[in-house]
Amino acid sequence: MERLQNIIAHSGAASRRGAAELILSGAVSVDGVVVHEPGMRPPEGAVVRLHGRRIGGVERKRTVVLNKPVGVVSTMSDPFGSPTVADLVRTPERLVPVGRLDRDSDGLLLMSNDGDLVNRLTHPRFEHEKTYIVKVAGRWNAEKLAVLTSPIKMDDGYVIRPVPVEVIKERPDNTVILKFTLKEGRKRQIRKMCSAAHLVVLTLTRVAVGRFRLPEDLPSGKWRDLTDAEIALLTK
Repeated sequence: MERLQNIIAHSGAASRRGAAELILSGAVSVDGVVVHEPGMRPPEGAVVRLHGRRIGGVERKRTVVLNKPVGVVSTMSDPFGSPTVADLVRTPERLVPVGRLDRDSDGLLLMSNDGDLVNRLTHPRFEHEKTYIVKVAGRWNAEKLAVLTSPIKMDDGYVIRPVPVEVIKERPDNTVILKFTLKEGRKRQIRKMCSAAHLVVLTLTRVAVGRFRLPEDLPSGKWRDLTDAEIALLTK
């Protein structure tokens, strides 16, 4: 079951750190008993109250896949009024994006209220592979592939490890289709890699997370629940 700290954070009442502080202060009860342990896992159906106000029991775990369109941001709200994934995925459960997919990219985005699964898929130590199909423009040669598959320094000074890059197709219009397989997933990593190779990214689509691939029959902007078998693919 999900930790009490995460239940409160997912309710929108506080951040994860704020939720832990509220629990430690004695502001949270489970089934009428004050609890001081942020890591406690309430049983299914338990009633959780913050300052005496019910914030909902333990939600059933739910994970969905969204085929995110370009132009939608991977956040639950946006101060600038941009469309968000919360506008597309409406469920009784409060789902959060599993990682990010920037505004100009599209494809596979998971959303879940399963804290353990979210942590497993986003924590760097698990090194889950993410696969992207990228269309780039620019004069192509072997030297550019060498740049893409070499260590590259990010804007913050961090040097990314070499990643596999496969040429899918070279087109006569000076564009190339590439497949990137990433484990680190630094912010806008692929775009910065391509910039270092003097290539312009035209489209960038995430097609897989680990062994789970974006369903071919899922249209852009649509979503559906994952099956138990698909969730099992994510945890292997």
